[in-house]
Amino acid sequence: MGFFTSSAPAQLHPINPPLGLHPNYFAKQPTTLVLKEKVFSFSGDDFSVKDTNGFTVVKCHGQALSFRDRKVINDPNGQFLLGLRNKLLSIHKTFIGETQDEKELFRIRKRISFGSKMEATFLNPQTSQEVTLLLKGDFWGGSADISIENGPIVAQITRELFNARQIFGDQQTYYVTVAPGVDLALIAAICICFDEAKNENNG
Repeated sequence: MGFFTSSAPAQLHPINPPLGLHPNYFAKQPTTLVLKEKVFSFSGDDFSVKDTNGFTVVKCHGQALSFRDRKVINDPNGQFLLGLRNKLLSIHKTFIGETQDEKELFRIRKRISFGSKMEATFLNPQTSQEVTLLLKGDFWGGSADISIENGPIVAQITRELFNARQIFGDQQTYYVTVAPGVDLALIAAICICFDEAKNENNG
């Protein structure tokens, strides 16, 4: 028990034009975020997402008593980046990413198709085109990819940190390596929603 095989890291090529909502958060090189299981539940807990150097990428603040079940993602200085809302009464589990005044930025939902479990859709300001990101693989089993639909991989999720010490070291830790040109804050928010959906399935 506890043993798993993780695929070798994908070669994450730079994404051009850049992909995401926050130009200041476009990764300049492949960047690995460190995340923990089950700290993302809409329980009101606050937490930070860091990179492998210990630098805080985003901070997440819960509003547990809010009827709308909202989380706020801020930058390390406390500036608002986006809100996350659990859409109530939807047939399939759905999360909405939104601006400070609650205008929709992106939508994440379960996908009823073979080979992909979740999808995130948003309008990419760099191209003015709608983009769909797909989660493929086993999110907690050791290896999964986030890719553009019919396009390249933009992030890889793994249980193992390659070419570095397990300085964070426990079985609840996983790592999300993000391709250059991709919005780190957006990928962190997407993973928060994936995690929440997974926890509800196990609840």
